[in-house]
Amino acid sequence: MIYLDTHIVARLYAGLREEFSQSVKTILNENEIMISPIVRLELQYLYEIERLKEPAGVIVADLADRIGLRVCNKDFNAIISQAFKITWTSDPFDRLIVANAALNDHILIPKTQNMLEHYPHSRW
Repeated sequence: MIYLDTHIVARLYAGLREEFSQSVKTILNENEIMISPIVRLELQYLYEIERLKEPAGVIVADLADRIGLRVCNKDFNAIISQAFKITWTSDPFDRLIVANAALNDHILIPKTQNMLEHYPHSRW
């Protein structure tokens, strides 16, 4: 099972799969693909500030159909407790996305170098 960062979801929706390394493409093809519920909120936020052209619901539904994307249903209090341990970023979206993946040491595919450097199970 792998988790995707918000910006990776946006790139997949836009059809920009060629930007990913071969190892990430392989991971995407061979694993169940999940997102934290906070990714849905960040996608909606990006739509509201006009950085995305479609609302979160459209993006998530499309990727659910195309690649089997699912929204994780882990306990939110457990995610918050895990997020308390993440002090290398002040971005609440990033903290919760990493915390969601970290609960069971799942792989996370992020966009930011910060996540790559600080979360040991991230791949790019």
